[in-house]
Amino acid sequence: MTGPAPARLMAGLALGCQEPLARRYDVALLDLDGVVYVGPDAVPGVPAALAAARSAGMRLGFVTNNAARTPEEVADHLTELQVPAEPTDVITSSQAAATVVAGLLGAGARVLPIGGPGVAAALAAAGLAVVDSADDRPDAVVQGYGREVGWAQLAEAVVAVRNGARHVATNADASIPSPRGPLPGNGAMVSVVRGVTGQEPLVTGKPDPAMHAECVRRTGARSPLVVGDRLDTDIEGARRAGAASLLVFSGVTDPSTLLAAGPRHRPDLLAADCTGLLHAHPPVTAEGAAWRCGGWTVRSVEGGHGLQLAGPDGDVPAADGESDGLDGLRALCVAHWAAHPDDGAPVRVVGTGRAAADLVASWGLAAPGGS
Repeated sequence: MTGPAPARLMAGLALGCQEPLARRYDVALLDLDGVVYVGPDAVPGVPAALAAARSAGMRLGFVTNNAARTPEEVADHLTELQVPAEPTDVITSSQAAATVVAGLLGAGARVLPIGGPGVAAALAAAGLAVVDSADDRPDAVVQGYGREVGWAQLAEAVVAVRNGARHVATNADASIPSPRGPLPGNGAMVSVVRGVTGQEPLVTGKPDPAMHAECVRRTGARSPLVVGDRLDTDIEGARRAGAASLLVFSGVTDPSTLLAAGPRHRPDLLAADCTGLLHAHPPVTAEGAAWRCGGWTVRSVEGGHGLQLAGPDGDVPAADGESDGLDGLRALCVAHWAAHPDDGAPVRVVGTGRAAADLVASWGLAAPGGS
């Protein structure tokens, strides 16, 4: 690292946001699993944070790759969690898949749904003919997440695809967050059908920009902010839709994965969870050959193959008096991404001093033998 990054890099995470996000952006396009809830329960503090964001003038839309439930069921669940929502506030990947299939094959095409009830409901709502078996010679198979999906449904999908049906996946998320840790997602099940048939599915959910674009259309957003926990769906989807993005760490992404991310998967903002909507976000500034955020400084070491983090015992309070403990990570990301503008790469990180070393270790970034 030899100095400030090119001008094209001085955006997003480096710029931060000088005012609370709920005032800067008019609509939050929120992922659900790992962002608003994990399993059946709300992420602690998130219902109150979203209520406060609404009070500040921000509107909410919900954009989920989980295809298992109908928009009505999702809205009811959100309302039970003290996040009031209407079905029209919810965009599911089943709806996206149904729209794509209807456009490709026409109304009345025969489609075999694999997944939860939300898949079949979306297909029927789009004017498609829902069938129960590969023996019905479907024109397409639409595969979405469902907790009860097992061998029998996967077998029907395989037979239908081998007989010529178009294989459409609502999303390719390999895992979903749960209170017990990551569990198999739709992508894991899709890989079974793909592996047996040898046919690549058409994937219609995030990161395809259609879902975010539909939510923008419904809400009339002029300055939307995508809020998600996945780099390959939420963050890439925001980039492809031309929207700003906020990565939260309440779901599946961890700091080491973020640091190694390639350009398509780099968010504009970071927060522990949706409470980050209520605060300003500090910039990351170049200071000679170093990068600084709050009280934390990052320098290149080991001939450019590693990073050194140094800082105080705890973050310097932000301008609004709040500190989320992520200033060091912000500085690390901007420093590493400036050195790798066109590709992702892992990096060795060493913390200088006890506070920095403890922080680096807690993020899973400590280099072997680092201190």
